Amino acid sequence: MDSLTLHPTGSTIRVIMLAKSLRPLWLLILLTSVHLSAAESSHRPVNWKVLPKPFHTPSASKRPKLVPRPQGARLNLPEGFQVKEIASGFKLPRFMVLGPQEEALLSDTGDRSSPTGSIYVLKNGKQTRILEGLDRPYGLAFYRDYLYVAEPTSIKRYQYQNMTITGSGEEVIPLKDCGKGHWTRTLLFDRRQEMLYVTVGSVSNIEPGGPPMRAAINRFRPDGSGHEIFASGLRNTVGLRWRPGTDELWGAVQERDGLGDDLVDDYLIHVRKGGSYGWPYAYTGPHKEPRHEGDNQEWIQKSLYPDVLLGAHVAVMDILFYTGDQFPERYRGGLFLAFHGSSNRSRRVGYEIAFIPFESGRPSSGPQNFLTGWMMGPDSPEVWGRPVGLLQLANGSLLVSDDGAGKIWHVWYGADDSP
Repeated sequence: MDSLTLHPTGSTIRVIMLAKSLRPLWLLILLTSVHLSAAESSHRPVNWKVLPKPFHTPSASKRPKLVPRPQGARLNLPEGFQVKEIASGFKLPRFMVLGPQEEALLSDTGDRSSPTGSIYVLKNGKQTRILEGLDRPYGLAFYRDYLYVAEPTSIKRYQYQNMTITGSGEEVIPLKDCGKGHWTRTLLFDRRQEMLYVTVGSVSNIEPGGPPMRAAINRFRPDGSGHEIFASGLRNTVGLRWRPGTDELWGAVQERDGLGDDLVDDYLIHVRKGGSYGWPYAYTGPHKEPRHEGDNQEWIQKSLYPDVLLGAHVAVMDILFYTGDQFPERYRGGLFLAFHGSSNRSRRVGYEIAFIPFESGRPSSGPQNFLTGWMMGPDSPEVWGRPVGLLQLANGSLLVSDDGAGKIWHVWYGADDSP
């Protein structure tokens, strides 16, 4: 009896065979089967796990109770890092982008029931409102002398010079049929500024419906023409970034509720053009959504696995590749993530900034704790902050927006005095 040792994707498989009786055709079939099995496992998330069954726990409704910062509560960081509040008084501070004069721009959603949203410029310790009366502004992006602003039903651009808006807004992308359901729209230009990428989340938790551009990443020319769907089956993509120095698009996706405490994981993906990621008929690759009748096998089978599982119900809101040198070496080229925090889980998770290290351009682990402390405990209803947006400043330090407390936090490494 002879043996053959195979090494697919780091695993060792030993095949025992009868050398004289096993024909070459059967050996070919066996080797092909092993190869396909290896290929199947190789595209799973880097932190793959055995998924629990749907409804493994009852679906929980446990929204956070926002409270002022309790006495003694503090934010926690790895050794050597510092954090302090640098701006406050906002209603719902969300996304941030760096302006042409190294100023930070911030979208403040305002009251969700009325057009009270604003855009602020933060520079040299001052915060200046440059736009107001907007409907829940979220995504921001620069193109030449324009600032693009995303509202739930419209993408507009404004002339922007010397940290000031001049003139009225021009609608470049109407989204009049997208007012219901997920309303946060992330904006991102490619590095040649030829195409604008726009995320539009689903209308509902799991029910299909709405225009095809929903539950998808879309792209347009800067003037709003040339629309195409870049990737689909994405329940709500809210973080979108290019891996530095490449044309690799990476996104963070909020997944569905109602299947139990540990389903379904939010996830990180290297977005494939034309890729389909499962929603609403499948999740985490080709796993069938049990609340849909029919097999939907074609849709399920084409559903791609994510690259990294982020945890169920963490409510990822933003991602940011770190390109500075102010932080220690291990953070350079890695990815920070903002977890807004759970509301559909019996024990609370999220409410933190996490970090994923990258090696050779690919994530090497699942998310690791970086900035924590806003949550009083997994069984407590009380939280005193909810992180949303991430921005790297020119000096390599980070800003974090917190819509739970209406604040902006500054994170840096080194001495007590911020850089």
